[in-house]
Amino acid sequence: MSNLEPEASSLTETEATAAASDVLAEDEEKHLSRGRLVLKRFWRPLGAKIGVVGLSLVVLLAIVGPHIGQWRFDDVDNEWFLSPPSNLHWFGTTQGGRDVFAMTMQGLRKSLIIGFSVSLLVTTIAAIVGASAAYFGGKVEKVILWIIDLMLVIPSFLMIAIISQNTGGDKGSTWLFILLLVAFSWMISSRVVRAMTLSVVNLDYINAAKFMSVPSWVIITKHVLPNISSYLIIDATLAVATAIISETALSYFGFGVQAPDTSLGTLLGEGTQMATTFPWVFLAPATLLVITLLSVNFIGDALRDAIDPSSKSGGQA
Repeated sequence: MSNLEPEASSLTETEATAAASDVLAEDEEKHLSRGRLVLKRFWRPLGAKIGVVGLSLVVLLAIVGPHIGQWRFDDVDNEWFLSPPSNLHWFGTTQGGRDVFAMTMQGLRKSLIIGFSVSLLVTTIAAIVGASAAYFGGKVEKVILWIIDLMLVIPSFLMIAIISQNTGGDKGSTWLFILLLVAFSWMISSRVVRAMTLSVVNLDYINAAKFMSVPSWVIITKHVLPNISSYLIIDATLAVATAIISETALSYFGFGVQAPDTSLGTLLGEGTQMATTFPWVFLAPATLLVITLLSVNFIGDALRDAIDPSSKSGGQA
């Protein structure tokens, strides 16, 4: 019995130390502002660190990459066709003699521009349309819901393919492509925003603002939308990955970004048939695409867990 007493005493001390640490952590959490608390929760999981580092490196590469190579993405080397990686062409060349490294950097930059632009516009439109439908109600809500339902049944892939195919090589077609992706991507998010706004519009301070004759757009932008900002942040983050995937799929089938311009989807479409014979044409854009999507998804998951107090990760600081 005497041998067991020290072990029991040691175990009790360990438990007491752990309990004291938990209490200190809870006290520290109470004194943190919401922004710092969310940031602390966001940075805790390993996936968040991997996502931030990965996306930062990808963005840095997209900015710096085109300026450190020896070739421009539209240059043609008439002496090297489908050549493997070398000191002259770091990632090799394509069937047309174009430098794979330069094309990959240009394609990465183009895909990131499309992804972030579509995400920002889609989230903005969804927030305004969804919040307006719930705030005004009545005929305004019915009309907005009717438009949303109509847009949802339109074959978006086919419409984007038809329109972008006729303008793919024109100057400024990238922005037209972005607008097409935005036009067919905001509906689901706006429905979610509407549902979340319905639980906010009847709060006391919203009613007080109405009685004080505060303009509707001020109430929506300064009082309603900040209450659902958590969802909007998460939706915007995940929309980046969705937009990049959509652009890649359309460009892969020849309906998105087209020559002489290039994107990751265009490069994948060109390199798929040579993936086993000339793998360097396919591997570079495929690797960057996977890293980008994984990084964005890691960040989106970490944000959702950090902002949502009901999740396991979000509930622990």
